[in-house]
Amino acid sequence: MSDFMTSVEVLAAAEEALKAAEEVKFMTNNLWILIATVLVFIMHLGFACLEAGFVQKKNVVNILFKNVMIISIGLISYYAIGFNLMYPGLNEGGFFGFSGLGLTPPEGGMTASYADYTYWSDFIFQAMFAATCCTIVSGAVAERMKLMAFLLFSILFVSISYPITGFWKWGAGWLDALGFYDFAGSTIVHSVGGWGALAGLILLGPRKGKYENGKVKAIPGHSMPLATLGVFLLWFGWFGFNGGSVLSADPALVSLVFVTTSMAAVAGAMGSFLASYVLYKSFDLSMVLNGILGGLVGITASADIVSVFSSLVIGFIAGILIPLSVSFFDKLKLDDPVGATSVHLVCGIWGTLAVAIFGNLEPGVGELTDQLIGIASIGSFTFAFSFLAFFLIKKLIGIRVHPDEEQVGLDLAEHNLAAYR
Repeated sequence: MSDFMTSVEVLAAAEEALKAAEEVKFMTNNLWILIATVLVFIMHLGFACLEAGFVQKKNVVNILFKNVMIISIGLISYYAIGFNLMYPGLNEGGFFGFSGLGLTPPEGGMTASYADYTYWSDFIFQAMFAATCCTIVSGAVAERMKLMAFLLFSILFVSISYPITGFWKWGAGWLDALGFYDFAGSTIVHSVGGWGALAGLILLGPRKGKYENGKVKAIPGHSMPLATLGVFLLWFGWFGFNGGSVLSADPALVSLVFVTTSMAAVAGAMGSFLASYVLYKSFDLSMVLNGILGGLVGITASADIVSVFSSLVIGFIAGILIPLSVSFFDKLKLDDPVGATSVHLVCGIWGTLAVAIFGNLEPGVGELTDQLIGIASIGSFTFAFSFLAFFLIKKLIGIRVHPDEEQVGLDLAEHNLAAYR
C-alpha cells in the first residue's frame, strides 16, 4: 500500500510540476508579446521623427499632428471594426468574414487560435500593426494634403481596407489556404501602406516647385539629425515588429529573427550607400537611412525562415532598390517627400518575392506563383480601395490645400502654430 501511495504522490507531483511549467510558459509568451507591442508602439515615435526630419520646417507641426492622430484613430478604428474583420474566427479559406463590432473576448480571455497569450495581448499587438500601416501613407502625402481629408482616409483604411487583406492571410483566409507566406508583413503591412500612398500621390499631384522645366528640384528636409534618430527608433522597434511575430517567446526562433532583421538592415545601408554613390556621385545620408528601412521591410516577410547570409543578400538588394526606385518615381512625377513608396511598396514587394527564392519552407508554401498572386491581389484591392477613398474625399471636401497655404506652410495655415521660434 505504501508503495502504491508513493506512486500516486509521484504522479500527482509530476502533474503539478507540468501545470506549473505550462503556466510559466504562458506567462513568458504573453509577456514577450506585450514587450513586442511596446516596441512596435515606439515605431510610431520613429515615424514621427523620420517624417518630421524629412519635411520642410514650415510643415513639422502638421506631420507630427498626423502621427499623433493616426495612432489614436488607428486603435479606435481597429477596436470598433478592424480586429473582428481581420480575425473573425470564421469563413476559413474565404475572402471575407466579420464577427461583429467591438471586442468580444472568449471566456477566460484566451484567443480562439492561440493558447500562448491572452485575447487582450493579441488585440493590442495587432492594433499597433494596423496603425503602423496607415502611418506609411502620411509621409508620402506630406506638405500638401488637407488634414481632415487625411484623417477621413485613415479611418477608412484602418477600419476596412487593411483588415480585409490581412484576413486573407493572417486571418486564415484564401491566401493562407493557397500557400502565400508573409511572416511579419512585407506585403500585408508595408506594401499595403505603399499602395495606399501611391494612390494618394497620383490624385494629389506633386508639391509646388518639385518638377520644373523637365527637371527634378530637390526639396530637402529641415533636420537630418531628427530623421536619423527616427530611423534608429524604427530599427529598435522592428525587433518587436518581427520578433513579436513569432507569436511566442521561443528562444531559438526569436533569436534568429533578431539576427536576420539586423543583418538585413545593415546590408540595406551598404546597398543604398553604394548604389546612390554610383548614381549621384555623392554620399547621400537620406538614401542610406531609407536603405536601412528598405532592408528591414525586405526581411520582414522571411525573417524566420532564411539563413543569416540570405538575410544579408535580401537587405543588400533592397538597399540598391531604394535610389533606383526614387529616380523611377521622380521620372513619373510622383512626389514622395519621405520615400515611403520606395521603402515600403518596392522593398515590400521584393521581400515577399524573396520568400520564394531564399525561404526554407515545405513544398506548396511560399512558392513563387503563390507569392505573386498574393502581391497582385492585395496590391490591386488596396490600390483600388485607396484610390476610390481618396477620390470620394476629394469630391466631398477636397484633398489638397490651397496654393497659398502650401506656400506659407501647413503649420500656420492649418494649426496656427510654428514648430520652431
